[in-house]
Amino acid sequence: MSEPRRIVIIGGVAAGPKAAARARRLDPHADITIIERDRILSYAGCGLPYYISGMVDDRNDLMATPIGVLRDPEFFAKVKGINVLNETEALGIDRKTKEVEIRDLNTREISHLLYDKLIIATGAEPVVPPIPGRDLINVVQLKRVEDADVFRAHMVDGKCPNVVIVGGGLIGMEMTEAVTECGHAVTVVEMQDQILPMLDREMADLAEKRMRELGVTIKTGTGVQEIIGDENGEVAYVVTSDGARMPAQLVLMSIGVRPSVSLATDAGLTIGPSGGIMVNEYMQTSDSDIFAAGDCAEKSCFVRGTRCFLPLGSVANKEGRVAASNALGRAERFPGVAGATALKVFDTNVGRAGLTAAQAEELGIPAMTATVSGFDKPHYYPDAKPVVVKLVAERATRKLIGIQGVGLGEVVKRVDVAVTAMTAGMTVDDVANLDLAYAPPYSEAMDILIHTANTLRNQLDGLVTGMTSLELKQKLADGEDIFLLNVVSPEEFAETHIPGSVLICLGEVRERFEEIPRDKPVVMYCKTTLRAYEAARFLSGQGYDNVSVLDGGMVAWPYETEGEA
Repeated sequence: MSEPRRIVIIGGVAAGPKAAARARRLDPHADITIIERDRILSYAGCGLPYYISGMVDDRNDLMATPIGVLRDPEFFAKVKGINVLNETEALGIDRKTKEVEIRDLNTREISHLLYDKLIIATGAEPVVPPIPGRDLINVVQLKRVEDADVFRAHMVDGKCPNVVIVGGGLIGMEMTEAVTECGHAVTVVEMQDQILPMLDREMADLAEKRMRELGVTIKTGTGVQEIIGDENGEVAYVVTSDGARMPAQLVLMSIGVRPSVSLATDAGLTIGPSGGIMVNEYMQTSDSDIFAAGDCAEKSCFVRGTRCFLPLGSVANKEGRVAASNALGRAERFPGVAGATALKVFDTNVGRAGLTAAQAEELGIPAMTATVSGFDKPHYYPDAKPVVVKLVAERATRKLIGIQGVGLGEVVKRVDVAVTAMTAGMTVDDVANLDLAYAPPYSEAMDILIHTANTLRNQLDGLVTGMTSLELKQKLADGEDIFLLNVVSPEEFAETHIPGSVLICLGEVRERFEEIPRDKPVVMYCKTTLRAYEAARFLSGQGYDNVSVLDGGMVAWPYETEGEA
């Protein structure tokens, strides 16, 4: 009988345990070892904000199977026959002798593990900018369960009334809810000019508007200059680049993460342009006997046609499975990612995939967008909630290349459908005719995704010209002479409208259209887009050649308004 294959996996959080479980299923006799630097392994890192907020009461739930069995070293040994060396650091990889040098962090003993196939799943590490005061007590990051324990302890003891979150990305935004639900004041400081940089600006501004309404202070276009401590070495103030001095008793550093690739670099493996370990579609590195999966591995972003970095637990698990399959000789491809991302901030759902309009422009891809606001199900259904959906299509091919959704209603299922469409290379015309399931508890007869696809088709066909809320805001700020026409009812207009608007109800446009100037740009809007579109089509028939419709209408307008609302 031949010797069992030796499979060594470095990393025990997401991709590593998935790879180990897959390897065991494919080979009952393989000698499988996981090396993990921390004590806790195989935990749901994306669930940490919900543990901190108290939504998840028991931290062990983040490390347990669906039936409540804790995924600790004993579980892996007894249930799966997998050896786990936790609290053990991988020091180096010798590719010639095919062994990994390791150190027990408790005994400090150094030893070596031989491998036939090696899977690197070292994840990502937080970016820590060189801000003075970053080493003070109560300046924390959120990567491990122990980090969440520290943060939660501050949240529940009532001693941290002021929290500053540095960074407006996914973790930072999710943590605003956790902090607020615990009864603490929170300020987000983001160096870029918007939060949630994976969205186009006007879509991110919708989420920001809602967060401000719920009491979150947000400072964009601002960096942290210094964190000042008190006589006990604890945080007292955060000083921002605009000179503001904000009281704080707790600071969360959430700038972002970068691939953890030092082991791979030292071993001479090829690192890709995004900073992750270069792998092929089989998750194989530049060494045929070494694979990489999870946040440390570079991704193929098939929509943009480039390599990229995408630290997501969902992707890590899929890659871990594929890496193990190929390590065990079972050929399996990983086709790449569309960048599908979702998060919930308070009562607002956010989702996106593919390219934003800004990313398409950066890549030199001529694109067209359409934004539609509406409900996630019929307006008459009791729990119908508003959503705003934006689609991006390549002009030349009409292929769908991006989606974003923000709203109180369900947006993630629309993102999932769009991801499937992008994976299949479908056009917006194909999407507009998808046979999606319909019933009032779930969607409109013409789902908002289909409605948005039709709107984008109309724009591609030249039937209507759209203008994003950000574009209109900038034009108004620049003092451009625009005739801003609102076609809603007088009651709706009185409730809320964009400053400088003129009211002509849709039912009066045919009789009063001569009041609309022909010698200046006309931008029309309503609550959503339907009435404005109908008015724009009428004006087009009357020879108006410079008419635009505000994308998404007032529901998708996150900026200044006037009225009684």
